[in-house]
Amino acid sequence: MAKLKLGPHTDDKPVKIATQLPGAVHRDLLAYAEVLSRETGRQADPIKLIAPMIARFMATDRVFLKARRVKHGQQD
Repeated sequence: MAKLKLGPHTDDKPVKIATQLPGAVHRDLLAYAEVLSRETGRQADPIKLIAPMIARFMATDRVFLKARRVKHGQQD
């Protein structure tokens, strides 16, 4: 089986937000948590996966990373 992009997550000081997800996204999130639970042998809480997923997305978005560097004066 291919390795998932997310692994076990670490707890950090949380900031509470409220949002709504489309039904299809919620179902996919539940399915992802189920697969991750099987892969890691630990119960994965779907809600706690949202933050690491967003972080992973931003960490791999080249346009965002470049714009962030430019904003902080660190051009290529």
